[in-house]
Amino acid sequence: MFLFRAASTRQIDIGLMILRVVLGVIFVAHGGQKLFVYGVEGVAGGFAQAGIPMAQLMAPLVALLELGGGLALIAGLLTRLVALGLAFTMLVAMLVVHLKGGFFNPNGIEFTLSLLASSTLFAITGGGSYSLDALLDRRIGKNRPEAGSALIPRAV
Repeated sequence: MFLFRAASTRQIDIGLMILRVVLGVIFVAHGGQKLFVYGVEGVAGGFAQAGIPMAQLMAPLVALLELGGGLALIAGLLTRLVALGLAFTMLVAMLVVHLKGGFFNPNGIEFTLSLLASSTLFAITGGGSYSLDALLDRRIGKNRPEAGSALIPRAV
């Protein structure tokens, strides 16, 4: 029966694309909010009040990572690298800011934990077949020498 059958590669890639785009939109919204609504100074003040170290430096870095990283996730470009940075950001936010609020929203860790888990998934899996990363890999792969060719030394 369909409910118990393992997902096909195509279904997994579609699922990864959907989650990647939704996660990217969330990060774009939060990065845009930090840059264009609160402003870097406002975010730095909030970071300092929350106990984030080097708040003046971290505020623009986090805002740009969320905005630019969110756009990169939507496109599936540099997915693993961007997702790793976003996962680390969410880990720090969860431990330093949200943990004292318990589990549930609005101040708890549940939303941040979801973003951490989703980002970690993409740091591990990459963006899937429907991403710019996959397109670039296919294009670069055409120019890559075959294993065992004279250009690549064989392991002995």
